[in-house]
Amino acid sequence: MSEASWPPAGCALVTGGSRGIGAAIAKQLAADGWAVGVNYRSESAAAEAVVAEIEAAGGRAFAIAADVTDPAAPASTFEAVEQHFGVPVLALVNNAGISRDNLSPSLTDDEWNAVIDTNLTAAFRFTRQALKAMMRARTGRIVNIASVVGLRANAGQSNYGAAKAGLIQFTRTAAIEVARRGVTINAVAPGWIETDMTADVNKDLLDAVPARRAGTPAEVAACVGFLVSQQASYVTGAVLTVDGGLGA
Repeated sequence: MSEASWPPAGCALVTGGSRGIGAAIAKQLAADGWAVGVNYRSESAAAEAVVAEIEAAGGRAFAIAADVTDPAAPASTFEAVEQHFGVPVLALVNNAGISRDNLSPSLTDDEWNAVIDTNLTAAFRFTRQALKAMMRARTGRIVNIASVVGLRANAGQSNYGAAKAGLIQFTRTAAIEVARRGVTINAVAPGWIETDMTADVNKDLLDAVPARRAGTPAEVAACVGFLVSQQASYVTGAVLTVDGGLGA
């Protein structure tokens, strides 16, 4: 497929796209020419603000509410986005995620299950849904937002680390299963990124980051943009760390 014909005749979907990294990714993909479905769970005003910013810049976007942990959410979300844009979802970014930090001896079943369901199981279900159209079209891009915590231990995040490590291995395995169909599946593993989720974290921890600063959502989004691009057509099953050297 030539660069002139990219993006293909399809749209993109970003889960958890109303704020932080997800919002930056939605804006990046829209700037790259994709019509973008912006998924959110409860923050409708924030999602609509992302849509408005994309449209003001000449792009196309659509806000769609769904709890990604609902087993019925993938089918209903894809249907709504595809009906709105009139084309199949050929780029999916599984970004929705939560944290419920606690030391392992005190970690509750609810804290464990909530993180696994949101950060891992939902990504599997949305990927499974996306692959139906992508394999028929013989083209597609899936990017899973993992974490450096899926690659190295961080005390108090055994549930988060397990979910992100599982997401990385799911990415690698699913990637080799569909590679011959022209579909790529990759992961981006951010480190410390300035978002609402890190606002209350002890800033002294930045001393462990070789770059001595936090990253920005836009820096993560730029890497996602590359993996969704035509130039990355031979990159699959990869994990791209965006962490200022933290995991080196």
